[in-house]
Amino acid sequence: QVEEGAISLWNWAVTKHMGSVVNDEQRAKLRFVACRLVCLCEGSDPPEGTIRRQILMCMKTGKGWIDIGKADLADGFLEIAMSSIEKLYAKLLKGSDGEADVHVHKADVEKNLFKVLSYQAESAVAQGDFQKAMMCVQRCKDMLLKLPKETCYLSILCYNFGVETYEWKRYEQSSFWLSQSYDIGKMDMKYSVGKEMQAKVLRLLATAYFEWDHNLYLDKALKAISLANQENLHPAGVFLKVKILLKSGASDEDIISAVAEFLHHELSLDFCLNTAKLLLEHGRESVAFDFLKSVPERFESSPDLGKITLFHIELLLQSKRELPAKQKVEEIIIGHYTGKQLLPEALNRLHIILWDRAAKHYESKNYSEALHWYNYSVSFYTPGQIDQNLAKLQRNMASCYIHLKQIDKAKEAVKEAERCDPNSIFTKFSVYKIAVMEKDTDKAVEAVIEMGKLASQHEDKLRVDENTGTNLLSLAAQIALENEQQVAAVKALEYLSEHLQDCHQLFGALKCLVRLMLSKVVAENEEKRDEDINSILTYLTLAHKRLAEPFTEEKFTGDMRILEAHWFRKVAWNLAVQFRDCPGKMRDFFLLSFKLSQLCPSDRAVLIAQKTCLLMAAAVDLEMGRKQVTPSEQTELLTRALHHLQACKEIWNVLKFTGDFAKDPTDTLLLLYEFEARSKLNDPTLHDLMESVWEQPQTEVKTLEIIASLAMESPAHYPVVCKKALKSALNLHRKQAVVDAVKFSKCLHSLINIALPTGLTDLDACVLREVWDYFEDALSIVSSTDAYPETEILWLMTRAWNTGIFQYTAGKYKEAEQWCGLGMRFLSHLGSLKKSYE
Repeated sequence: QVEEGAISLWNWAVTKHMGSVVNDEQRAKLRFVACRLVCLCEGSDPPEGTIRRQILMCMKTGKGWIDIGKADLADGFLEIAMSSIEKLYAKLLKGSDGEADVHVHKADVEKNLFKVLSYQAESAVAQGDFQKAMMCVQRCKDMLLKLPKETCYLSILCYNFGVETYEWKRYEQSSFWLSQSYDIGKMDMKYSVGKEMQAKVLRLLATAYFEWDHNLYLDKALKAISLANQENLHPAGVFLKVKILLKSGASDEDIISAVAEFLHHELSLDFCLNTAKLLLEHGRESVAFDFLKSVPERFESSPDLGKITLFHIELLLQSKRELPAKQKVEEIIIGHYTGKQLLPEALNRLHIILWDRAAKHYESKNYSEALHWYNYSVSFYTPGQIDQNLAKLQRNMASCYIHLKQIDKAKEAVKEAERCDPNSIFTKFSVYKIAVMEKDTDKAVEAVIEMGKLASQHEDKLRVDENTGTNLLSLAAQIALENEQQVAAVKALEYLSEHLQDCHQLFGALKCLVRLMLSKVVAENEEKRDEDINSILTYLTLAHKRLAEPFTEEKFTGDMRILEAHWFRKVAWNLAVQFRDCPGKMRDFFLLSFKLSQLCPSDRAVLIAQKTCLLMAAAVDLEMGRKQVTPSEQTELLTRALHHLQACKEIWNVLKFTGDFAKDPTDTLLLLYEFEARSKLNDPTLHDLMESVWEQPQTEVKTLEIIASLAMESPAHYPVVCKKALKSALNLHRKQAVVDAVKFSKCLHSLINIALPTGLTDLDACVLREVWDYFEDALSIVSSTDAYPETEILWLMTRAWNTGIFQYTAGKYKEAEQWCGLGMRFLSHLGSLKKSYE
């Protein structure tokens, strides 16, 4: 049952493979299973039919594995097939009646043996076992006398081995197999592979020898190819022979003789041209050109005849024979206008050759000669023809004329280019170059603007690769700078900075723009420079934007980003300092410097710079808020100042841990700036801020006096805060070892002013008592020093007297007597003014 199932599976695999239901690998697997099952069902003495079936199945299974590239799986089945053949032969001998039967049986078995050995050779070659393959083939070769019909099969098998090993560059093995193939092919002419195949084998053999070691095996290669050409003369054989002869250094006569063999064939034009090229590559110029002269006769009626002339021109140019090449070109031009035009493909090729030669002269700065070759190309265009290639040609000619200082001719060429291709960025570039040379700034700028617009179009419209626009704008900027055309250079660099993706180039362009604009600003008067300062701000803003973006460029490292950020940060800082007379610009530059510094490592120097930038920005906003601005503008400025101050505080708190800042005024400035902003904004958090101030024992007198002043500076109105600050300041004045009478007098003056409003008669008794104490304080200081300013003493006297008069008017005679008396106590301390008031 198992055996029957296995045979059914085998037959199913065969039929399904025929209908392409299963592929080669699937069929090999099905055969494998069926064959293994049949082998397992074999008895101790199987009948002849069973053995024959097993041989067939094992052979085909092994061959199937070889064909799908799994030769190692084939070996076991081929061994079983070999073993089964021996069993069959023994069985047949056992049952034979005479010598005639033995010969029949032997012949029958040898066919299978031959096939198994050939399959084993295939498997061995696939697995790289050269010795085993050689042994198997030799056994097959020995059997050919009895099996002559297999001569062709074995010859082709060895050729295939030769091809396979040649492709693996195992030239020694390849040459062996190809020699075997040729030898086997000669064994029986009746069943030979034929002369064409023999020649093919010998050509590959010659190639294998040539590539193996042309110095060592050159003679063998030459012998093989000569033999191949005797067997069957083929162009490939003649070409290879010429190649080998050239390598061997044969004489021109031998080469000519070999080339002459071509005359016996119907060769393709390309084949002839490749031969001429080969001859030229090996320095056989005379042979190559003689051969080329003979070629046109053979292809006189061919539409591709122009190819020969073109090739001739190329070879002449390669061998630096320009004069005969020019003569050939001129012949073609004459032919073009006398009805012997080249085919379009050939004409395009000619244009390429002419342009290439012109370009070489251009690179060598031989512009006149370059024009000569470009003019050849122009000859093939009809007047008035519109063609983009003609536009390119005219632009190239314009470049030559520019170098030759022939500006009028350059203009004509560019005019032609504009006619043919007006919307080309290259044409605009040519216009630009001429404008720069003529110092026509307006036209140069106009051309740059056009280039910039074209560079920002889609690439399919521009018809150039993505870098062309930026490369041309870079070149435009360079040309402008070389010709001292600063305006055009700036415009080109501005467009460039919009389109550049390469970080190195982008930041290079921005640096150049900043430097150019700075030199311009320095030379300008105040009225004209605003626009240029704004431009610099724009460049620095773009630098920050691009530096802050995530980078994908491998060439632009993190260290490079930091270096660039430092450069732009320092420039922004210096500009902020430089434009101190433009507060708005000063603030913007400081803020840009701060933003750029955020892209740098936060070391102590950078943190100090950040702190200063924010502090200065806040100071500018506060200063601008003090000027005559609308309430909404003032609110915006003060709010922005608070934002800067908050950021500054955070940096300052970090910075204080990095060293000693005992003499640094930042804390005081932060306090005063924040107080001013919050008080003028009527911020409800002002109370909390002041609570922290009152708790600090180290607050300076000057700080308290400024707080007092700011508390009453419109639109702020905080008399309580003002009074408290002045009282604290007065207390600090008193605590001095030697009281500064002048400073004390000013502080007291302010305190009395805020505590005792002028012209009020209905004053609270508590207020009067408080103010009385201030006057008493003043008297004590006045009595103890001569340094108290006389004008302040006079003012105190007058204020006390007037307060008494107000009390008198209100009918408060007792209080009036006290205050007037207080005023008279100051009278005695007046100097020159005493008599006037007595």
